[in-house]
Amino acid sequence: MSVLAPAAPPPTTRRERLRAPALTIGGLALATVALRLHDPHVAGSWGICPSAALGFWCPGCGGLRAVNDLTHGDVASAASSNLLLVVLMPVAVALLAAWALSRWHGRRAPRLRGRAASVVLVAGLVVVGAFTLLRNLPLPVGTWLAP
Repeated sequence: MSVLAPAAPPPTTRRERLRAPALTIGGLALATVALRLHDPHVAGSWGICPSAALGFWCPGCGGLRAVNDLTHGDVASAASSNLLLVVLMPVAVALLAAWALSRWHGRRAPRLRGRAASVVLVAGLVVVGAFTLLRNLPLPVGTWLAP
C-alpha cells in the first residue's frame, strides 16, 4: 500500500492551465491596490515590522512603502525605501508574464535545472545577504540603503 496519493492529471483546458497564474497575478494586483489605497508611510498602518522592532533592517523592510511609491509613479522614493525590490520588480513581472504565456500556450514554464539552478540560487542568496548586511552598516557605508 502506497502512502503517496496518485499524481493528478495535468490540466488540459486553457482555463485549467491559467488558474494558478491568474490567481497569483490577481492576488498580487489586489495587494498592490490595497497598498495604493492604504498608505504604508503612516507609522503602524500595516503593523510593525518584527526585524525593525529588533533594531535591524531585513531585505523586505521598506517594501510596502516602495510598492506604494511605485503606484504613484515615484521611482526615486521607491528606490529610497527598498532598492532591491525596485531592481527586482521588472524581473518578477517578466517571470510572471512568461509563466502565464507558457500556460496559455499549453507548455510548462522553462525551469533551471542542475548547476544553473544552484548558481542562480546561490547568487540570489549572496545578493540578498549583501543587501541586508550593507543596509545595516553604520555611516558612511550602507545607511543610504536603509528605508
